[in-house]
Amino acid sequence: MISQVDLVDCHTRALGAAGRLRLPLRSRVWKGAAGEFLGAGVGSSLDFQDHRTYVPGDDPRHINWQAYARTGHYTMKLYREEVRPVVDVVLDASDSMFFEPVKARRSAELFYFIVESARRAGASTAIHLVRGDATRLLPLDGIGSHRWLDDLAGFPATDPAAPPDLSRVPLRANAIRVLISDLLFAGDPDPSLRLLAARHGSPVLMVPFSRDEATPDWEGNYEFVDAERKSHHPHRIEPSVLRRYKETYANHFALWKNACRRQQCTLARVAAEPDLDTALFAEALPSGALEVAT
Repeated sequence: MISQVDLVDCHTRALGAAGRLRLPLRSRVWKGAAGEFLGAGVGSSLDFQDHRTYVPGDDPRHINWQAYARTGHYTMKLYREEVRPVVDVVLDASDSMFFEPVKARRSAELFYFIVESARRAGASTAIHLVRGDATRLLPLDGIGSHRWLDDLAGFPATDPAAPPDLSRVPLRANAIRVLISDLLFAGDPDPSLRLLAARHGSPVLMVPFSRDEATPDWEGNYEFVDAERKSHHPHRIEPSVLRRYKETYANHFALWKNACRRQQCTLARVAAEPDLDTALFAEALPSGALEVAT
């Protein structure tokens, strides 16, 4: 498990990255409460949209008095609605996310980065931890104090091989839904992606990975540790075994990428070894998972 000191450092790096990159909020049409981003309705921003005939009960501040002086008829100025973006953050709390120190730090950095990016945008933000069929809603004010680590440690026991059960997460309509997960679980990706895309959701998958898991150089006798089950398995790794592992690993993520294209989800695999900015600019920005902050 990652230490409290490491979390503070991860948060600092995430804050720096959030000043340069952010979630793709301006590419969405939003509906909801007043805020910074333009929506699909009409409201009280400075962006003029149209006119319509006055009806009793309309706000007289939006009457077009110049048009009234010319025509003697009341008309209303309509303005583009300003709304708050909606962001649901889902952190996969599986042990494989935090088993390896370099990957644990990257997982925490991505988590902090997404939360801080949503916070800076003034988004309505909900944060969920999920491990198998267990979920927990986190208070936003607990992120900066790193109390979420205690929630992570206190998760109930669950089937370690089970994928995150997103059907138990109360995802909101018309939200950007960011799943932070290494996706190292078996099964068809489509059911999870359909849940993330339901009710006009815009799914973004931020996928941390380490070099040792993606392109290992194993040779000879090894004792492998199952991160989820905490079990030990001795194996002798021959070149043919290593080749099959790499092929299986590559096929697994090709399956996810193809499913994301079908479900119109954005997927960004983020390497653990480079610094956070370098890793995000290398994959998350070109994929459309993030945009440059302005």
